Amino acid sequence: MSFLQIPLFKTLDSAQTILLAGAGGGFDIYCGLPLYFALRAAGKKVYLANLSFATIYASTGRRIGPAVVEVGAKTEGPEQYFPEMYLAQWLASQDIHEPIYCIDRTGAKPTTDAYQFLADRLQPDAVVLIDGGTDSLMRGDEPMLGTPQEDIASIAAVDALDIPIKLLLCLGFGVDTFHGVCHHYFLEAVADIIRAGGFLGAWSLTPEMPEVALYQKAFDYAALKMPHQPSIVSGSILSSIEGRFGNYHSTPRTEGSQLYINPLMTLYWAFELDAIARRNLYIDEIRETTTYQDLSLAIEMFRNRLPMEKPWVDMPM
Repeated sequence: MSFLQIPLFKTLDSAQTILLAGAGGGFDIYCGLPLYFALRAAGKKVYLANLSFATIYASTGRRIGPAVVEVGAKTEGPEQYFPEMYLAQWLASQDIHEPIYCIDRTGAKPTTDAYQFLADRLQPDAVVLIDGGTDSLMRGDEPMLGTPQEDIASIAAVDALDIPIKLLLCLGFGVDTFHGVCHHYFLEAVADIIRAGGFLGAWSLTPEMPEVALYQKAFDYAALKMPHQPSIVSGSILSSIEGRFGNYHSTPRTEGSQLYINPLMTLYWAFELDAIARRNLYIDEIRETTTYQDLSLAIEMFRNRLPMEKPWVDMPM
């Protein structure tokens, strides 16, 4: 019997080796864990990478390439904040002994060099970027861009690779409201990408999925190790998966703010990366930036040159 198939999985059918990487830094790689476990169950070889907010050079992880540190279960580093180290530890507890490739938080050029190094080393057929949230689809002229530096550096880096399959997935529709993102413009971006032929479908994570249970366990382990800095994004997503709604706070970190936990946060949205890169208005202006400060300044200068930003639009629904 033939069932409806999400185009993403048809696209990934031919890929045997996949690099799954957190685009926006921090805990983004955790948002890719349900896909990671699903791809492994399908017999794929999957490597994990993440643009890191941790002080990776202060760890015992091996510096193996430009702006790349290999972190494993036995790596020692800053205990108060090191989500990649704790993910490697938790994976080892599940008998998965794989490193996490941490990419330094820097300019777009070193990020591109890091991804090229990983592509040469790992020889993936596909690179899949994961964004916890949806601000990676902001093209540059929206009222606010959220936290664009890490996303655009990752998108530019993967866009430069000569690899057959390059994708970006978003999980957590609505969480970027905390950073001023107008989600009207995310939906407009999706519509643009549909017309460009780059949309690969959307689907929900549900509590019954074994991959979701593993995502929850990995999140719980990291939250236990970093009690003062649990992931707000993954906490919101997992709250929505378990059926929480409205101003629900899973962590004291969000107390005092107004949250809107809702079922749309459970959706994975999948895109061809080329369609996102071509739509972005400032990607070429940041490609040669060498430091994080250069990257931030290039985005600021682009924004200052805009004749006007788009207005905020409340969704009529």
